[in-house]
Amino acid sequence: MNTTILRKTALGIAGLAFTGGILAGPTTHAHATTPTAGTTTVQADKPAKDKLIPHGVQGEQSRIDLDDEQTANVKAIIAATKKTGMDERAAVVSIATALQESKLENLGHLGDRNDHDSQGLFQQRPSSGWGTVEQITDPEYATTAFLKGLKQVDGWQDMPLTKAAQTVQVSAYPDHYAQWEQQAADLVAEHWNS
Repeated sequence: MNTTILRKTALGIAGLAFTGGILAGPTTHAHATTPTAGTTTVQADKPAKDKLIPHGVQGEQSRIDLDDEQTANVKAIIAATKKTGMDERAAVVSIATALQESKLENLGHLGDRNDHDSQGLFQQRPSSGWGTVEQITDPEYATTAFLKGLKQVDGWQDMPLTKAAQTVQVSAYPDHYAQWEQQAADLVAEHWNS
């Protein structure tokens, strides 16, 4: 089976699953600390590093400073990940992918600088079946579409991040996702329970 047919099949299955509304409610992890002066304080657990980066990072890591819009997009990716019932590792893969594809900016059409018809956080293409322009530039929809594709990758949890992301994205630069793994893990640790 060639790559084009396999990708279209995975995208078709992802689209059917999305359309079918297979979405779970959000999950949280928290424990109560000792109450003081008649109040109860809840402290959220940060995800364990071995859950965020179970295979270690590959190669040199890149990092960028995020503005308010980019941080809001991180939170939207995490919220969509929770809504689909996927875990922190899925959020790390998603955020690293969006860091590589758009630097976490929800990009519209860039004219002559556009890569075909790629748009949004994940640079998804309407012509490849990811959804309409309006859909793929909606952070929740775009993340859910990416995660539906990721769910179709057998054993994605046991793959290096860059291989899992590449299997969904089919990028011309398959190894570039790896450079964002540490920052993505740090962002998930910081915002998973916020």
